[in-house]
Amino acid sequence: MRDTVSEPLRLKLDALPESAGVYLMRNRAGQIIYVGKAKNLRSRVRSYFQESGHDGRRQFRALVRQIVDFDHLLTATEQEALILEAMQIKAHQPRYNILLKDDKKYPFVRITSELFPRIYATRDLVRDGSRYLGPFSNVKAMYAALEMMRKIFPIRICDHRLPETRARVCLQFHIRRCEGPCEQRVTAEDYRRSVDQAVRFLQGRNTDIVKSLTARMEEAAATMRFEKAADYRDQLRAVESMRARQKVVLDDPVDRDVIALARSDDEACCTVLEVREGRLLGRKHHFLGGVMEHEDDEVISAFLRLFYLQTDFVPGEILVPVRPADADEITGWLSAKNASRVTLTAPQRGAKVEMLDMAAKNALQLLIERQMKRDNQRDRIPQSVVALQRDLQLESLPRRIEGIDISNLQGTDCVGSLVCFVDGKPRRSEYRHFRLEGLSGPDDFAAIAQVVRRRITGRRERQEPLPDLLMVDGGKGQLSSAVAVLADLGETRQPVVGLAKRLEEVFLPGQSEPLILPRTSASLRLLQMLRDEAHRFALQFHRNLREKHVLTSALDAIPGVGSQRRNRLLQAFGSVPRIRQATADQIAEVDGIGPKLALAIKTHLEAHAATAGS
Repeated sequence: MRDTVSEPLRLKLDALPESAGVYLMRNRAGQIIYVGKAKNLRSRVRSYFQESGHDGRRQFRALVRQIVDFDHLLTATEQEALILEAMQIKAHQPRYNILLKDDKKYPFVRITSELFPRIYATRDLVRDGSRYLGPFSNVKAMYAALEMMRKIFPIRICDHRLPETRARVCLQFHIRRCEGPCEQRVTAEDYRRSVDQAVRFLQGRNTDIVKSLTARMEEAAATMRFEKAADYRDQLRAVESMRARQKVVLDDPVDRDVIALARSDDEACCTVLEVREGRLLGRKHHFLGGVMEHEDDEVISAFLRLFYLQTDFVPGEILVPVRPADADEITGWLSAKNASRVTLTAPQRGAKVEMLDMAAKNALQLLIERQMKRDNQRDRIPQSVVALQRDLQLESLPRRIEGIDISNLQGTDCVGSLVCFVDGKPRRSEYRHFRLEGLSGPDDFAAIAQVVRRRITGRRERQEPLPDLLMVDGGKGQLSSAVAVLADLGETRQPVVGLAKRLEEVFLPGQSEPLILPRTSASLRLLQMLRDEAHRFALQFHRNLREKHVLTSALDAIPGVGSQRRNRLLQAFGSVPRIRQATADQIAEVDGIGPKLALAIKTHLEAHAATAGS
């Protein structure tokens, strides 16, 4: 056991049982940072704190360093632990687990638990007995399948609470898209049969539908219900038409998911080819994060648990590129979920390997496209930045722009602000305030010079690159002050401009006439945004200083109240107005303040308030 393990944690480790369960590791802030399952909780959790339990993975060592506490949940079997682990990972999204990065945005198809169920797309999972199909990464294909389902099967689309709500049949009934359960024109049993067929259709299991529709059509014809028989005939033709458009990939009518993996750095993509009754129904995909230091079988294991946790239907056969170590537990769980045997295999040759290769190519392509899209977004230069380079005739793109503004009140509490925009967007972590000293009265020129000097000198000392463009709030005079400082520092090639507020004129070094940019130009809007942000930031800092000065000066002027007593008063009451509102007896209760001084404080603050009010 490591020496750094605290005594309370050591006691919890000693009390762990030797049974199956799930453990949740917490950091100092109480956040769950890792969720794991174990056949033997005592052995597994204690291994994290054993020197011999450390492996060479950097991520594992970083995890162990952050663990200060843990919780555990007991389960009856390893299979229950596997399910509970997946549920906890989905709920808490721990930092060090493999996570589905995009499962929240994909929709499901919901089959409600009502007497006359509805079938519709949703992104919210309500655990009220409803069934869910999905998630669907190909949203367009999901909606197309739903639309086709509604044309074939008469499932209601209204939101009436049946049979409690009394309603009249709508247009859907008259165009034969609904059987009229609102007026009890169909029994719950017959309606449920249509719902079951619609669900099998969405799952791609059409053979049973064809048999059922054929039998119902023949039964209706035999009982001389020819209109109903015609409806079944039309449904049968639509289903057959759909099957004809699906690609046949197997001679055997099997249900199978083919799962492949593609990896790049800390991200992976798992693609699922859905084969139903030997036909390729469609493709789903999910991206996973936190996979860099995990083996392929660990990633596949995590994906299987997270993916099948969300869906009701599991095919009888699942193909994977590598069989995970906990494959037996996973297949046991999926078999129970499916109410029939599920096999998990990693084929080595033949047609199954070819299908895995096809799925792997799809996964790799999706991962490449995702990374290219991200890189393009990261490297895409906003039009406003390109326009600014063009209008100011700069040698390079002004991707990093810094703006300077000055704020003061009658020459007191003079402050400077510096804001930074990168690729046209504020980078607030690099905003800076400057308390300016040595100024006699309000002198914007000297203030600008001081801020520029301190900023350029500071970045030099820290060996940080200078901005692509420096902007000062003001006209020719403010710009001249900045240019003089840059020349004195030897930075004559540093691009700098001034923006005058009155006519939105842009002043450039060495040019007597300002540059007038069109009011609608993207470059002028960018400079205005920078100037306004610098002005807001300067005013905010100046206002804070002024309020602090006003609050403390009212106390500092009272004889007998020094810095220590002032701080005690502010700590006790929170602010000067609250001190003024307190009684002399309440003020006297503060440590170091007697009745005599309390009365003097009360009298002074009331007089100060009256003077300020007049």
